[in-house]
Amino acid sequence: MIDVKLLLHDFEYVAQNLAHRNIEAHTLDNLRKSVSTFKQQKTATESMQAEQNKLSREYGELMRQKADSSILQNHKQKLDSLKKEVQDAVAQVNCAEKALQEMLLQIPNLLSTTTPIGKDEHDNVEIKRVLQPKTFDFTPKEHWELAEQNKWIDFEAGVKLAKSRFSVLRGFGARLNQALISYMLDFNHKNGFEICSVPAIVNDRAMLGTGQLPKFADDMFRLENMIDDEDSNKGHTLYLISTSEIALTNLYQDMIVNAQELPIMMTAYTPCFRKEAGSAGRDTRGIIRQHQFDKVELVAITRADQSEAMQQKMIDNASKLLESLELPHRLVQLCSGDIGFSAYNTVDLEVWLPGQQCYREISSVSNCWDFQARRAKIRYKHEGKNILAHTLNGSSLAVGRTLVAIMENFQNADGSINIPKVLQKYLEH
Repeated sequence: MIDVKLLLHDFEYVAQNLAHRNIEAHTLDNLRKSVSTFKQQKTATESMQAEQNKLSREYGELMRQKADSSILQNHKQKLDSLKKEVQDAVAQVNCAEKALQEMLLQIPNLLSTTTPIGKDEHDNVEIKRVLQPKTFDFTPKEHWELAEQNKWIDFEAGVKLAKSRFSVLRGFGARLNQALISYMLDFNHKNGFEICSVPAIVNDRAMLGTGQLPKFADDMFRLENMIDDEDSNKGHTLYLISTSEIALTNLYQDMIVNAQELPIMMTAYTPCFRKEAGSAGRDTRGIIRQHQFDKVELVAITRADQSEAMQQKMIDNASKLLESLELPHRLVQLCSGDIGFSAYNTVDLEVWLPGQQCYREISSVSNCWDFQARRAKIRYKHEGKNILAHTLNGSSLAVGRTLVAIMENFQNADGSINIPKVLQKYLEH
């Protein structure tokens, strides 16, 4: 959530910044007016409540002094009348606050000064390339061809069991997938990230905290039959997670963290679920774009002065992980038209796929600044004040896409596939 104080005190800056995200100035102006109106209503209501408290104390004193009944009656009428006005005013303030929150939840994060201005992914800026793509003396196949030959992935079974964009890993394909998960978690742990195991189901409060709701409600799998099934979950809707970032970040929801404990660095493997709304027709073959996929995630919660260095640490971690797997990749700075809703700054890592003859996203490392922390109420103490933390997240890595990259980069002319050295010990038994 953007900083309302900044919106009021430096409207031109906020408007110019968010214009690059196609947020129109009149939308922000309406938001600013709503904030001002709400503040005025709240101030007026608080004044009325103070007056009500004063009259109530005076009435109590008159009662103790056994004042004349006519004086008591007159005072009580004033008090009752004011109570009704206060009730109406409080209802109006609550309504205005709810409407304001709904408006604020639709506004994306501000952009970093290092985020290039652009329309879409074609305007992203390449930072550097790591490892040279291998030259083949044959035409490399795409992963779905290799999967069928090696019987690693059963696409028809996924459709049979669920629907399109689900698949079943079998035999060595399933073993390699599990080896990748174990290796990624071990790699991240050695680099200081605490391994966590979190639910693949979260409530709407958690989804709001990291920015999936309300903006992307149609992209999420909602669990209708689990709503209000327990007293502790009354009033909440449950969702399958689209990334473990949601669960990991919200572990610190509504908390004031000891500043000495920061940064907090976590990693987790989870299955992830996305409807992939709006992407019909793209990557319909293979496992590049699935409704269910495995991912190992990195999440960090930091002080305000730590987040930029932490983002670079997470980028380096993902890049070195790819390098250890001998996978050529490049780093790309996302532009204003391609960056995510909650992100302040994002660098993608794209792996080379020789079958497709292009680089494809395999990790996205974002600094969300204080945007998610404001929504989730994650703070730390600094000089006696509660300060909003900074949150960061990044894939390390998308497991299915890593499997695809290994299949295509390590393929042989006969369709067989070699295995990166670092994974071989995970496949010995």
